[in-house]
Amino acid sequence: MSQREPKSARSVPTPPPFEPPAPRSIEETGLNLGFLTDLALKIMYFAGYMAGSQLAERMQLPFAGCVDQVLEFLKREQLAEVKGTGGFGEQAYQYVISTKGRDKAREALDRSQYAGPAPVTLDAYVQAMSKQSIKGFSVHQRAMRQALSHVVINERTFNQFGPAINSGGSLFLYGPPGDGKTTIAEAVGRMVLASDILVPYAVEVGGSIIKVFDPGNHQRVPESQMGTLRNRDPRWLKIRRPVIIVGGELTLETLDLVWNEVNKYYEAPYQMKANGGMFLIDDFGRQQVRPRDLLNRWILPLEKHVDYLTLHTGRKIEIPFDVLIVFSTNLAPKDLVDEAFLRRIRNKIHVGDPSFEEYREIFKRVAASKNMQYDDRALAYLLQEHYIKPRRKLRGVHPRDLIEQMGDIARYLNLPMEMTKDLIDRACDTYFVEL
Repeated sequence: MSQREPKSARSVPTPPPFEPPAPRSIEETGLNLGFLTDLALKIMYFAGYMAGSQLAERMQLPFAGCVDQVLEFLKREQLAEVKGTGGFGEQAYQYVISTKGRDKAREALDRSQYAGPAPVTLDAYVQAMSKQSIKGFSVHQRAMRQALSHVVINERTFNQFGPAINSGGSLFLYGPPGDGKTTIAEAVGRMVLASDILVPYAVEVGGSIIKVFDPGNHQRVPESQMGTLRNRDPRWLKIRRPVIIVGGELTLETLDLVWNEVNKYYEAPYQMKANGGMFLIDDFGRQQVRPRDLLNRWILPLEKHVDYLTLHTGRKIEIPFDVLIVFSTNLAPKDLVDEAFLRRIRNKIHVGDPSFEEYREIFKRVAASKNMQYDDRALAYLLQEHYIKPRRKLRGVHPRDLIEQMGDIARYLNLPMEMTKDLIDRACDTYFVEL
């Protein structure tokens, strides 16, 4: 596996754009006035003085028809009052909550500390994911070659990925460590998902909040690339289709709604954040939970394309499972799963060690990217002395690591970046360990 970045590639066809219109009234938000009143009070409680336009921005709702009605209710109930103006029009009025309003805000904070953008309803979220499904994507050989142009991979393995993606099912990647399974899966995901979707900041279920947008896992589309549409519901933000990767930290608990006892709202689980994209479970089999228990968790979502999450009250909610899920492991499949489960995963792809010729191509690419002078004779020495004689297996990651190792040694000894026998021996002595 080399480190050169791939050219952009994208699948066809792309789904029609989903553009929810901005609500023109509180009724069109799907939320009730009481919920929005509490949310506004919590925001104002922490902010102090606040203009109507600022409150609308914080709530991610239009001022006209929505926030202005909330403020009118707050004034009428003596929960807030106007304390001045910073310009012309009602949006510029400066508001402050009253003593009565502070008491009500504290009551609302006792129920939930959430004081962010207004959520969308669960029904709206379900419909949005359906309209932005990844199921309509199709990839062709040419696009696959572009997506994997930075990876040296044999034709047999390469030709298995395209049909697997087009199946819309799940992937099980297995093979020795260091041969690029994660890199290949992520590259394929970025290619297949080379488009944008809209996700909500949060979802409301029976008065409870589920935070969906995650800056750590979701990449926002810059405003300059979002077009000129001004009438979209601001509660939805545009992101690149997500590619979420988890490893040994994954537990059964993180695959359900995570209730925050202090803040009193939920964090969406990984698979919900990955909706419309890829969910890659790396190092499968090395999690704290038993592999069989983890796989059993996916049987229903894989078959029905829906998932059931549990609120802390015991209520279960149904959410879409529109995810390209990939299991990647260095362990033998027979040690992890049984035949019955493997039948449910339509595509099993072995990513094996490179051949000598593939190893040479990887080495040449990495050497070029690291400004190291490549030498065929030096590579032949490396292969003979440090692979063939000790009967060591080739790994796709070795060229990158060895060249970086040689570079570190060359800088320390003030030597040129050249593939000499001495540098090769020094690098191998500190890199390889006999197990």
